[in-house]
Amino acid sequence: MIKGKKVLLRTFREKDLDIVYDLICDINNKGPYWHLAIPSERDFKNEFYKNGLWGPNEGRMLIMDHNDNYLGELLYFKGLDYQSGYEVGYELFHPSHFGKGYMSESLLLFCAYLFACYPINRIQVNCMKDNTGSRKVAERCGFTYEGTMRKATFHNGKYHDLDLFSLLREECPTLDEVLGKF
Repeated sequence: MIKGKKVLLRTFREKDLDIVYDLICDINNKGPYWHLAIPSERDFKNEFYKNGLWGPNEGRMLIMDHNDNYLGELLYFKGLDYQSGYEVGYELFHPSHFGKGYMSESLLLFCAYLFACYPINRIQVNCMKDNTGSRKVAERCGFTYEGTMRKATFHNGKYHDLDLFSLLREECPTLDEVLGKF
């Protein structure tokens, strides 16, 4: 568990599965940018029983508040074989959590943790071009805009441009520094 000022980050537990599955499947609260595709309940649970939703090439952590309320999740995954590092995705489960600093704190803690645990030199974030909230989170955490991938993702019936941001190991504060900040 990683304890910040506002959030706790932790891996999944069996008792979380039904609650989180309902949250990630609630497309009415996903907001306009998170992909609408949802996993089957069986696949979601089978993945947990296979590896706890955590492994060397992909994983998920929950974002909780200090009262054990579910705020959102972070995930990482290995991109193409020739790319070094991971891509990171993040979501808050309900719009009432937006704009409170939960995601900025969570993303910075998560990135510092990944750099502390894995011999990677880069983490990247992709966000839809008009997703200013996600862009601000990435920039607040020290990510650098690298460019736009035109019509790179399909969402809600049409193609969208994706902005690519990266954070290099040397640009990220250490986990101890981030924990001291929060």
